[in-house]
Amino acid sequence: MFIGEYKHILDAKNRLAVPSKFRKELGKKAVITRGLDNCLFLYSMESWKEIALKLGKMPIGESGTRGFVRLMLSGATEVSLDSLGRILIPEYLKKYAGLKKNTVISGLFNRMEVWEANSWKNYKQGAEKDTAEVAEKLGELGIY
Repeated sequence: MFIGEYKHILDAKNRLAVPSKFRKELGKKAVITRGLDNCLFLYSMESWKEIALKLGKMPIGESGTRGFVRLMLSGATEVSLDSLGRILIPEYLKKYAGLKKNTVISGLFNRMEVWEANSWKNYKQGAEKDTAEVAEKLGELGIY
């Protein structure tokens, strides 16, 4: 399980260190793809297979679903962790997420999200303002 928030540096060669506490569960190979809200999603191979299977079974008759599946699957690429626990972020994904030098890697149960540090800060501040409203909705669903 991936949990927590970690600040890391994207080096000049587009390499990003995966938090050391996540490396064992992630394994030697992983999949990174476009995420939501202009971040990147990083999955273990096992989790990615489950997600990709679900995406592949979604109905293609609806344009919104079709577009979402296209972006997630076509944007995905397999990455390998090097001996220092770093992955190489492809240029197209770096551009999509607006990654610069400072990044944040957030653990979210079955995936990690990679954010440009200022984008994460802004997103988090907005989300924190909505916490009470979200908790009420989750309570209505019996989740919280």
